[in-house]
Amino acid sequence: MNAEAGSRLKLDRKDRELLQLMQDEFPLVHRPYAILGNKLGLTEEETFKRAKRLFAEGVIRKLRTILDAQKLGTCSSTLMAMKVPEDRMKEVAGIINEYMSVTHNYRREHDYNLWFTVTTCGDKNLRETVEEIKRRTGIPDSDVLDLPTTRVFKIDVRFKFTDDEDEGEGEDEGGEMMRGK
Repeated sequence: MNAEAGSRLKLDRKDRELLQLMQDEFPLVHRPYAILGNKLGLTEEETFKRAKRLFAEGVIRKLRTILDAQKLGTCSSTLMAMKVPEDRMKEVAGIINEYMSVTHNYRREHDYNLWFTVTTCGDKNLRETVEEIKRRTGIPDSDVLDLPTTRVFKIDVRFKFTDDEDEGEGEDEGGEMMRGK
């Protein structure tokens, strides 16, 4: 079902509301989709099927906790940028996405066309993780920027999937999402 990069996917109002709830208040309980469904006016099964479809279509890539590394005190983080040849973009992004310590991975229109954040905590060493990623991707050091965190300006990125002025069901321009690689 995945379309080419850059194609648009239409989301209806319930899809957008589900995405908003999953981002902002995912319940940490035994049956989270029952609670989400109740808030959406859907059954647990309908809610789970919608979430499963959004995963299959690439709208949702991962569902996990992102910790505030600064508050933990034993974590380190860096922003990485790579110049990735176009014909290797999917391969390199796939390798980077294997790492649980990568919290964000974005393609950019720039010479450095792949940007990602690496955060390690506890026994995991940031430098070792960065070097392993570079080795596995085969991107030369001359095509990699490593920009360690020295000061945090914004810790929480939230997307707005719903609009308080939305009326009724259906799809509209606000319901379109870009799908990347």
